[in-house]
Amino acid sequence: MNKKKIFNDPIYGLIRFNHDILYEIIDHPYFQRLRRISQQALSHYVYPGALHTRFQHALGALHLMTRALDTIKSKGVEISDDEYEAGCVAILLHDIGHGPFSHALEHALANVHHENISLLLIQKIAEELNKDFTLAIQIFKGEYHRPFLHQLVSGQIDVDRMDYLTRDSFYSGVAEGIIGYDRIITMMNVVNEQLVIEEKGIYSVEKFLMARRLMYWQVYLHKTVISAEVMLISILKRARYLAQQGTKIASSDELTFFLTTPKDNQSIIRHPDFLKNFVLLDDMDILWMIKKSVNHEDFVMQYLCKNLLDRKLLKVTLYSEESFETYLKAKNAFQVKLGLNDDEIEYFFSEKKEVIFPYDTRAGEINMLMKSGRIQPYSALNPNLLTSAEERTFLFYQRDIIK
Repeated sequence: MNKKKIFNDPIYGLIRFNHDILYEIIDHPYFQRLRRISQQALSHYVYPGALHTRFQHALGALHLMTRALDTIKSKGVEISDDEYEAGCVAILLHDIGHGPFSHALEHALANVHHENISLLLIQKIAEELNKDFTLAIQIFKGEYHRPFLHQLVSGQIDVDRMDYLTRDSFYSGVAEGIIGYDRIITMMNVVNEQLVIEEKGIYSVEKFLMARRLMYWQVYLHKTVISAEVMLISILKRARYLAQQGTKIASSDELTFFLTTPKDNQSIIRHPDFLKNFVLLDDMDILWMIKKSVNHEDFVMQYLCKNLLDRKLLKVTLYSEESFETYLKAKNAFQVKLGLNDDEIEYFFSEKKEVIFPYDTRAGEINMLMKSGRIQPYSALNPNLLTSAEERTFLFYQRDIIK
């Protein structure tokens, strides 16, 4: 294996990795599939540059993991080569279980969280490469006796978040998402096996939390982005309904499996053909079905597919008594005009509540290492910190009949 293989990343420049196993994983078909899974789903309907992939994000997160581990080691923390490698494997494969358009599959086709699928695929890749990923799995699941390794993979200020905020900001062009990842990593340390940020990094932590909040409301939960994703999920739900009624849907064999198999969490993930079909499913399967369905005999299916392709999206407004009254009137008029039944009208009119925690202390604290040597939770140092939930309820509805 060529250890000098280099990736030219638009954010970090030329990056390389020192463990052969990482390149073996990257070259594996299951990982290469991430090239065909969008990182930001349909965000490009608002931000045209947001067309990057889970593949790019996984490599970026791996790069930041190596930077973080090297920094921590340089401060005298002992990390064995096995632990270093396992931490890198865990972060490289942390998103391997994402389906088409990121979370759309979870909502509409398979009621299985992507992390559960990731765990299955990590085990499958280990088997196919004849490797032992026991330590990587323990780190991934948070079961290893040195918690800081898991905290780097999945924590309040992990390398996953640092890469996706930096990368999504770069590709969307939203400057508010820029964070000082370099300084945060430089200020990382470990005390009592817990990840800490040295006191000098306190303002970088504050900027990180602010950037994450702004990126959620301005990009990930932008009302037009949500509108497009609501339409996509409605299309998949309608396709599933039609397929189970025996109506022909133009779909790949892999997508047909998910359209016709009961999506209950316990039954579908245990189906003998689940993984075989999942690893062959990507964004292209969904897009091909949508393109082929613009003239479908089912009005709901063809109408939604054509409008999504043409970016004629559902109107979105924040919930209020006045907007809800307008929503109900439009819903009734649309249903009467087109003669839709009570089930069909729900594909065009819906409500969705979005909730974010700018800093969710329920998931643990960011621990700060003060100059005195004391460990302080970040929330104790920032009295103005937003720790309560922020929520918005959106109404989606079809205003007019689009021909």
